[in-house]
This record gives sequence, structure tokens and C-alpha cells, in this order.
Amino acid sequence: MKNFSGKVLFLDRSDINTDEIIPARYLVENTKEALKPYLLEDINLEGFDCKKDIKGKSIIITRENFGCGSSREHAPWALEVNGINLVIAQGFARIFKRNMFNCGMMAVELSPEIINMILSVFSKRETTIETRFDKGSFILKSGDVRESVKFEISEFDRALVSAGGWLEYADSRY
Repeated sequence: MKNFSGKVLFLDRSDINTDEIIPARYLVENTKEALKPYLLEDINLEGFDCKKDIKGKSIIITRENFGCGSSREHAPWALEVNGINLVIAQGFARIFKRNMFNCGMMAVELSPEIINMILSVFSKRETTIETRFDKGSFILKSGDVRESVKFEISEFDRALVSAGGWLEYADSRY
């Protein structure tokens, strides 16, 4: 199972599409590793610098409709190769979310109220998350500020994550 704890990258915007996650001009690359330097290169977000802001981060917290646009596995792959295995948002594009779980990663939806609270309390601070997968909770920490947040994923998605993704899940059962 992948690691779902670490430092948080806050992307306080809705409708971040797959072309912003990994620009289409790089889809000719032959390996996941070749996608690594181009993650979020074309995102339009004030004050964001992909060359500085992604390094060392392993979780994204954002708003609604993350991963909209073209349906391609390259977007989760570009996240994965950069060590980002967890995206927390108000909502996801259906195919993007399925691709995340198929890759053994997590796309966790939280209510707008919880996302608003997280962004207002933590987004201007260096923040880490400890994911308690078995308990269905995240512990957000920044200095002396600490918040526990519950999450739910389906039993099937939990099985995919535990197995490491769809291929590993299928290999263990068929």
C-alpha cells in the first residue's frame, strides 16, 4: 500500500482539469518518470510556482471538480511519480477519481464545509496530514494547530488501495 501521509499542497481553486495536471503536449512520453517535471506546469493559480511548491508535498487539498476534462490515466500517473498519492477535494470528475483508485491512490471527497474549514485554518501554513486508513480519518497538523477529519471510501475502493491498484487486486483474485 502506498503512503498517504505527508506535507500538503493547497490548490484553492475549483475545476482543475487534466490538462493543467499534466499538459497534453507531454503525453507522448514513454514512461511515468518522464512526466515528473511537468506536473501542474500550466495551472493558473495566483502565486503558485510548480518548480518550488510541489517539491516535498505528497497530498493535495483542493476544491470541487478536480480532474475534469480529458479522461486519461496520465494525470494520476503524473501525481504518483511526484509522490502525491492522495487528493482531497469537494468532488472529482468521475473518470479521474476511478483512475486514482485503479492506480492504488486515493481521491477522497469531503463536504464543502470541511474543505472551507481546512483551507481557512491551514492553507497559509505548512501543514502535514497523517492518514489513518483503517480508522477512516485524517489528522491535520500545523504547529500547535491540530484537526481530525473523518472520511469514507467504498469497500471496493478500500480493497483497491490495500492491494496497490486494480492490476494487483485482479492478480490476487483471478
